Amino acid sequence: MTHDRYTYRITWSPEDGEHVGLCAEFPSLSWLDKTPEAALSGIRRVVDEVVRDMTASGEKVPEPIA
Repeated sequence: MTHDRYTYRITWSPEDGEHVGLCAEFPSLSWLDKTPEAALSGIRRVVDEVVRDMTASGEKVPEPIA
């Protein structure tokens, strides 16, 4: 399983004045950036790091929704 199978979403945050990258399978994670593309790239990197850490510590990694 790779982080590419997760459900990602980019939205605008008026409070932060930036785009927010989100992942449905990891609701506690987010990434703020100036462009939608950078927000998507950022959240994908964060999810990849979290999945690697969870795998290394033997934690159960969430299954992709789709």
